[in-house]
Amino acid sequence: MMPLDEDGPSWKKRAQDIREIYEFRETLGTGAFSEVVLAEEKTSRKLVAIKCIAKKALEGKETSLENEIAVLHKIKHPNIVALDDIYESGGHLYLIMQLVSGGELFDRIVEKGFYTERDASQLIRQILDAVRYLHDMGIVHRDLKPENLLYYSPDPDSKIMISDFGLSKIEGSGSVMSTACGTPGYVAPEVLAQKPYSKAVDCWSIGVIAYILLCGYPPFYDENDAKLFEQILRAEYEFDSPYWDDISESAKDFIQHLMEKDPSKRFTCEQALQHPWIAGDTALDKNIHQSVSEQIKKNFAKSKWKPPVLVQQAFNATAVVRHMRKLQLGTSQEGPGQTTPPSPCDLLEAAASNGSDSRGCDRSLGPSSHCPPQD
Repeated sequence: MMPLDEDGPSWKKRAQDIREIYEFRETLGTGAFSEVVLAEEKTSRKLVAIKCIAKKALEGKETSLENEIAVLHKIKHPNIVALDDIYESGGHLYLIMQLVSGGELFDRIVEKGFYTERDASQLIRQILDAVRYLHDMGIVHRDLKPENLLYYSPDPDSKIMISDFGLSKIEGSGSVMSTACGTPGYVAPEVLAQKPYSKAVDCWSIGVIAYILLCGYPPFYDENDAKLFEQILRAEYEFDSPYWDDISESAKDFIQHLMEKDPSKRFTCEQALQHPWIAGDTALDKNIHQSVSEQIKKNFAKSKWKPPVLVQQAFNATAVVRHMRKLQLGTSQEGPGQTTPPSPCDLLEAAASNGSDSRGCDRSLGPSSHCPPQD
């Protein structure tokens, strides 16, 4: 074990060369500021995922990384990807992460031959349990979405894991969050309205995920960003026929309690875990695989996936902000007549500076809630 870095934060260990400790195998993925590689610890032969972050890329963004590390260091839950160690070596930081090898949520659903409401209910129960744990610790994830849900292993009964805490925030006593963070299709109305928000934003996102798991397309979509935000701000979504005809009323009731516009009336994780669709036997066993998998393939096709575009970047389009204010849907608590845009997130600012799409909308997403997909 390497000694702790006495000149830096207590969580950081120094190594002359990380490859003396780990044998790097293959690249698992790349991001704007980092690369994730499969590696094997030489002494234990344990396989891990290592997030390699160039220090150059961190200039001005150190706070964001330290926030992610502080959050991950506190977390120990069976449905949350664990951070085992952090090393500093040369010009890089290395985050040694638990390896999850079961693939992404949508891929597994598409690959299944049989998929039911009960399967979706069991997935959502695991997510709720993990997010309740985070909320009990004062942690808000702020970017829950299907891409951040991975299976632990290829086993058919593998558990689901929550990953990616880059936008997490640890709530201080009495602190209020108001920064526009998240991914447009999953973000809660109060975030877009630039109102102070808290843990309830995660519950909204879980409702959106549950909606998609039962039909294969998102509840909110429009090619025009302002109209997309308008739908979300008004909590305008529908259970379109024929896609929802075979889905239980209990499932719809569950979603409505999570996708409740008023955060004070919205279900908490604890309340959601007690709903009959999760805790009881109201989730149906009817096979809905064909319909759901067809819609997932249409609306979330990997060939169409783009680097994630986040809400703050969309807010940077002044026309969208102006349109929202004109509709009097984005009233902030700063008072009438003030048009100060929301404060930027470090991560989002960095992404924007790299030339990301300022429109802030993933064009691969499916239909508007008023325009379900055509067969």
